[in-house]
Amino acid sequence: MAQREAPGRWGMLAVICVAVVGALATWFSATAVVPELTSAWGLSTSQAAWLTSAVQIGFVAGALGSSLVNLPDIVRLPRLMAASALAAGLANAALLLEPGPGVAVALRFATGVALAGVYPPALKLMATWFVRGRGLALGLLIGALTLGSSMPHLVRAATEGLAWEAVVIATSAGTLAAAALFLGAVREGPFAFGRAVFDPRHALRVLADRPVLLANIGYFGHMWELYAMWAWMLAFGTAIAEAGVAPVPFGSASMLSFVAVASGVAGCILGGALSDRIGRCLTTAGLMAVSASCAVLIGFAFDGPSWLLGAIAVVWGISIVGDSAQFSAAVTELADTRFVGTAVTVQMGLGFALTVVSIWLVPLVAELLGGWRWSFVVLVPGPLVGAAAMLALRRRPEAVRLAGGAR
Repeated sequence: MAQREAPGRWGMLAVICVAVVGALATWFSATAVVPELTSAWGLSTSQAAWLTSAVQIGFVAGALGSSLVNLPDIVRLPRLMAASALAAGLANAALLLEPGPGVAVALRFATGVALAGVYPPALKLMATWFVRGRGLALGLLIGALTLGSSMPHLVRAATEGLAWEAVVIATSAGTLAAAALFLGAVREGPFAFGRAVFDPRHALRVLADRPVLLANIGYFGHMWELYAMWAWMLAFGTAIAEAGVAPVPFGSASMLSFVAVASGVAGCILGGALSDRIGRCLTTAGLMAVSASCAVLIGFAFDGPSWLLGAIAVVWGISIVGDSAQFSAAVTELADTRFVGTAVTVQMGLGFALTVVSIWLVPLVAELLGGWRWSFVVLVPGPLVGAAAMLALRRRPEAVRLAGGAR
């Protein structure tokens, strides 16, 4: 019988997670300093939104493009991830040249393309080290993505009073350090994994598979909410500070954003534990119900008390990403084994494409409503539809193929 546990797997996972934290710090590096860039470059609301949306679009293009040419199968994963992290760090650092809105959006797009060579390959690399315990390992890896995404806000909070360039310098340095880790300290494990190839001929077949479609609808509802909340929590906190009706929780809008996003690390671990105990369907539906409730409740707490608003932000941060790993795992369990790579690629590509719409929509709603207080309500339909889809999946006979069965 083949060995099912690779020696040193947890140590290697720790190194991969640390590197992912450093690399993903570039994702929201511009978003974290949007107020400063708006003032310095005279950005409109639409241009500010594009600084975040361009990363999402670049990521979709990079993920689909790399799969179409089998890049993860041609280039050794540590080398691919190192080169991609290097490219992301350099594209991010180019913002220091103050190129203006148009070029800055292009640089954010390039950053997203480069990050597509880090995040999806990291999931595949993890799979070469884990057979048993893969669910927990996946949760920890997505927790690292979450922590990395929150880091620019922490840097901005720690460097308050300094120029916005400090955030770009710090996140670029972290990403370049990640490139060195990928190249010098990361290696592939002993367990081979299937070829994750996107084949357009099979995409419709994947989408027509009813159980997979329900899991994808759950994921799409989750993604509709996730990145829009991560992208605009800073603007929400800034609006509270400008209104002066209550202190901003955790001391500043940047720290509120960091805590709201970073608390998702605990959510990823919680989601993995709950999935093992009550099943993927109930875990994802329950967490989406909680996150949808928070999207409404946070508006009621806009005027304070600040402890209540902070508590809602933390609960929202935990619940909004705690189910993320479970959708990917569900697709790998439900899809035809011949097309698992295509199924995961379709899910990720369409899911991240959807985030472009919700990121664009939230500030428009804020403008229409005359402020940010109720802007997050537009996110509520996503998790509600997603929860309904996962409960529908739970009632289908195919649900027994999920880890934990149809519970």
